Amino acid sequence: MKRRAYRRTAINQFEPKVIREKTESARLILAIDVAKDDMVAALTTERADVLTTLAWKHLDETPELLLKLEELGRLGFSVEAVMESTGTYGDVLRHQLKAAGIVVYQVNGKRVHDAKVVYDGVASLHDSKSSAIIAKLHIDGRSSVWQDKADGERELKATVTTMDLHQGQYLRLIHQLESWLARHWPEVTRLVELTSATLLAVLARIGGPIDVAADPDAARKLMTTMSRRLMTAEKIELVVESAAQTVGLSLLPEERTALMTIASEAHRSLRAYKEAKQKVIEIAEGGVSEVIAPAVGKTTAAVLVTEVGDPRRFPNARAYLKAYGLNLKEKSSGKYQGRLRITKSGSGRARQYLWLAVSRWRKKDAVVQAWYAAKVKRDGGSKARAVVALMRKLVKALFHVARGEPMNTERLFDVSRLRLTT
Repeated sequence: MKRRAYRRTAINQFEPKVIREKTESARLILAIDVAKDDMVAALTTERADVLTTLAWKHLDETPELLLKLEELGRLGFSVEAVMESTGTYGDVLRHQLKAAGIVVYQVNGKRVHDAKVVYDGVASLHDSKSSAIIAKLHIDGRSSVWQDKADGERELKATVTTMDLHQGQYLRLIHQLESWLARHWPEVTRLVELTSATLLAVLARIGGPIDVAADPDAARKLMTTMSRRLMTAEKIELVVESAAQTVGLSLLPEERTALMTIASEAHRSLRAYKEAKQKVIEIAEGGVSEVIAPAVGKTTAAVLVTEVGDPRRFPNARAYLKAYGLNLKEKSSGKYQGRLRITKSGSGRARQYLWLAVSRWRKKDAVVQAWYAAKVKRDGGSKARAVVALMRKLVKALFHVARGEPMNTERLFDVSRLRLTT
């Protein structure tokens, strides 16, 4: 490696005509290491020879970069850009490059990180080196054309984000509320689920157990209304009685205010979550998520398509599985045989929803339940490994379901070995 191989040139000092003196190649690669402000890019030939490393301040000096790229075009060069697929800081630059007629490619960030030693034999990684590695990976065919999301996909992703925000807020408040009730009204959670909108309404509008005991008629009316008459009169009476006879600590005035505030915010977040969830389902109607919804549920289907993409865009089931980070990795050497593990390189949120979908699938399908039980026994009681194995099978099934094939559990498992009872 030459001395000062990663030396940078400020964009306002870069003269495009100098490139003609350095190479006869007509194809140039602009490999960009994206940052929030300080952008760095290696300008290379099609053989990955770094001609210069450019540096500029994003937004302030990006127009200057575009002018220099335009000048390179007038000099007869064909420039293509490539950047890592992570983060959002590169979105504006990518948009401007595409508007200027430059094709933009993407390279997986994990590939860049793993190639740091291979590139120059030094286990270091910095902006200039990263950009050179990005160029090398692109030239070696390890990139793909950056596909912008359609408006419908962006709208769905934004709605899913809103839904998750409200759900997260709701769950955090419920966890807080659990500790408050354990101290001040421990009996009530044995009678009514803590996540019940009816209980949240009672706590938010009436208050703690002393308030319920002081005005039992208002509490009965509210519980009847909020449950839409689904809560039995017997259970309502038990709740009222528990309020009068609780062994919990009495609430101080400010504690009562805090309890009511937490319950009110939890109730509001629950309503907002349900509204956003319904909107997610509405936006997803008519798309591929509607096709796979019978297998995993409408909300989960929408989230999977948002996070991972349309299954029909992937060339095979293995590529679709890899997008979830559910492909397997192994670290073995000599006599040491390492355990197979999933890479987890894909969307964590997609795997979370998939985990919940598998839990529902296992409960309602006898074949899946029998296979799961056998897998747990085979692995020495490891339930997590069995669930991950089911997640892998479900993803492969979704790949085919998206293409119009029916969801057939018996095609995923060897039913003859499961000893199912009829």
